[in-house]
Amino acid sequence: MTKGQIMKDPANIVTAAMLAIGDELLSGRTKDKNIGHLAEMLTLNGVDLKEVRIVADEEDEIVTALNALRSRYNYVFTSGGIGPTHDDITADAIGKAFGRKVVHDEKAMRIMGRMYAERGMEFNEARMRMARMPEGSVHIDNPVSAAPGFNVENVYVMAGVPSIFQAMLDNVLPTLRTGTRMLSRTIPCPFGEGMIGSPLRAVQAEHPETVIGSYPKFDGKTYSTDLVVRARSEGVLNAAADAVAAMVAEIAAAQAKGTP
Repeated sequence: MTKGQIMKDPANIVTAAMLAIGDELLSGRTKDKNIGHLAEMLTLNGVDLKEVRIVADEEDEIVTALNALRSRYNYVFTSGGIGPTHDDITADAIGKAFGRKVVHDEKAMRIMGRMYAERGMEFNEARMRMARMPEGSVHIDNPVSAAPGFNVENVYVMAGVPSIFQAMLDNVLPTLRTGTRMLSRTIPCPFGEGMIGSPLRAVQAEHPETVIGSYPKFDGKTYSTDLVVRARSEGVLNAAADAVAAMVAEIAAAQAKGTP
């Protein structure tokens, strides 16, 4: 994938990172579905997802990763580790990162106590763990299973279960500051990356306000490439996309003439 340097106006760029937490992700027992969903939804809302990290259920590792991300990006979204079991330590790690005491949040206790009572289930000690969060946290509503996520400053802490993560994210998105949305155009290219690498770099250099990505495909017989041009200005996007299309046409013409 070839990338150029985007000319950025800080007032119009909003960035985010994701911290996915859980031994099960690193062992392969659980296949993550939240990263792609978050990336898609943030892109649609004018927020650039710039980095994703996956860490084990180890408090110091979570704290280190979180502090690195929250100082660098406008928003950080975490998934996983806020359930009822002993290895769900995300709340404690968030509290440690922010220097805040982790408590059984009164509002969360009421919400969850009422939900379990309505279901005729015991609101036991393990389930009460899901009401723990750093002092001063703001709730992220959970319409699926009641146990809320929470927000501390620019960090949004959400469940790892995809249906719950998605429902929580739906509640978070309207509250975010958003930037200028990235526009994109795709130019099909009938050649593999090996044939287009050098001329594509030249096109990218001539259009520094864009990002040009190359995505190879193989149909079992031949290689081809989708060339995706991204920019925040339609005029800039169209100029670069036209240049990419012209590049592809020139290579095709040269191939037709037998020119290497």
